Amino acid sequence: MKTREWKKIEGFDFKEILFEMYNHIAKITINRERYRNAFTPLTTWEMSQAFSYCRESSEVRVVILTGAGDKAFCSGGDMHVKGRGGYVGNDGVPRLNVLDVQMQIRRLPKPVIAMVNGYAIGGGHVLHVMCDLTIASENAIFGQTGPKVGSFDAGFGASYLARMVGQKKAREIWFLCKQYTAEEAERMGMVNKVVPFDRLEDECVKWAELMMERSPLALRMIKAGLNAELDGQAGIQELAGDATMLYYTMDEAQEGGKAFLEKRKPNFEQYPILP
Repeated sequence: MKTREWKKIEGFDFKEILFEMYNHIAKITINRERYRNAFTPLTTWEMSQAFSYCRESSEVRVVILTGAGDKAFCSGGDMHVKGRGGYVGNDGVPRLNVLDVQMQIRRLPKPVIAMVNGYAIGGGHVLHVMCDLTIASENAIFGQTGPKVGSFDAGFGASYLARMVGQKKAREIWFLCKQYTAEEAERMGMVNKVVPFDRLEDECVKWAELMMERSPLALRMIKAGLNAELDGQAGIQELAGDATMLYYTMDEAQEGGKAFLEKRKPNFEQYPILP
């Protein structure tokens, strides 16, 4: 594995994640290796803060999501803090705030790569499904546990998964709660590439750097377009918002605003109407 210097992103005092940067690539690492990187309400709150930063920062162009160590990407919600109504944090309030993180990944106008090292199980499996790309190490294991432990994800964890692997396979994954190797996951379309563990980070960085050679606006628009069909009206709104942002950068839109401020009639005839 190539040695590279990941620098801590300043301004955060995270307890359960690591938040680092290298060459415009942000890396969010669930840092609960002792618990196979199972998340608590604090973990997901910190992840949410990190993804918010990634959206706002012009320095970040690609995001990698992973777990500490070589045993687990994420094994889902920490059952030790699961209570009635959700996972209970230090404030005693049950929450399912991982759903907010799922939407942040979905709506982030930048590519997100899941760097899967070891188990991607339960809610951790849904997190990798939500990412735009998944690169897995040869020791990665994928699967669902919900119906075995009194849980389920009938949202993106079901519907988006079915778009990836098909309805029959998605039902198998959820109904049987079997576990699948990285190679099996790649064959069913959940994983983009499988590499040896010692090459995992190198491959993710290679893919990230290749995407950074592409037009960031084009990547943003195609991500929104790919999401729009499954996301329904909310997805159309996201795509429309990106189109509006693009329109505001054009001279035609600037003419309308200038004419209003200058109290004159806008001259839109100077702009072509293309077929």
